[in-house]
Amino acid sequence: MKLTKGMAAVVTGGASGLGRASAAALAQAGLKVAIFDINEEAGEEHAGAIGGSFHRVDITDEASVEAGFEAARAAHGQERVTVHCAMTSKRGKTLGWDKEKGGYTRLPTEDYAFGAEGILVASYRTASISALGMANSEPLNEDGERGAIMLTASVAAQDGQIGQVIYGSCKAGVNGLVLPMARDLMDVGVRVNSVMPGIFATPLMLGMKDRNPQMWDQLNASVPFPKRLGEPEEFASLILEIARNSYINGHQFRLDGAIRMPPR
Repeated sequence: MKLTKGMAAVVTGGASGLGRASAAALAQAGLKVAIFDINEEAGEEHAGAIGGSFHRVDITDEASVEAGFEAARAAHGQERVTVHCAMTSKRGKTLGWDKEKGGYTRLPTEDYAFGAEGILVASYRTASISALGMANSEPLNEDGERGAIMLTASVAAQDGQIGQVIYGSCKAGVNGLVLPMARDLMDVGVRVNSVMPGIFATPLMLGMKDRNPQMWDQLNASVPFPKRLGEPEEFASLILEIARNSYINGHQFRLDGAIRMPPR
């Protein structure tokens, strides 16, 4: 798919981290980018810097996401590229030891459901709403392509660690969406892929650099090569290639410096 000047894109979680880098890369390629996020200050600032628009969107709320797409399309036209980076979840082991009670406690089902909503359901919601708009637009090329959707999974989808029963399984679910959704959308020319980032230098991880430099060094050393955390711009570079290459469809990409996560 040729990325042309003025083409519209949507990036969820575009106010920080992987989403921020993706929004910047798409804007640099000439696209008009709508940022969906709940961080209004950072979102407005980044949207202004890249010549895009900001829309406060809660990915766990259907009406909020639908309103965000409606506003983004009013600002830039029908999006042809959608990058879903936003998520929300909780953490915990299936069973944990309660020191006070002297026994095991179970991770509440409500906590699991919260993560499933914030990761897996939100991915389906974002992708399906975007796909509906793309399907009702004109083809972009002789292949009949109408758009590309990129979801963010994680290496935890395959290497889930202790305490990642919610995160790991729900990110695996994101990968599980890809092939059946790509096949569902083959007749309307919409591609669906996912990226599984390893350990990346997002704001959350960068905070560790000052708080716990020893742990920071250990994390960098744990990556086979290159021996450092991934840069958000490297994630964004892959997003651009997936968007541009029309033959990439129904695939899940690890982007991890060859790391394989241990149990803990």
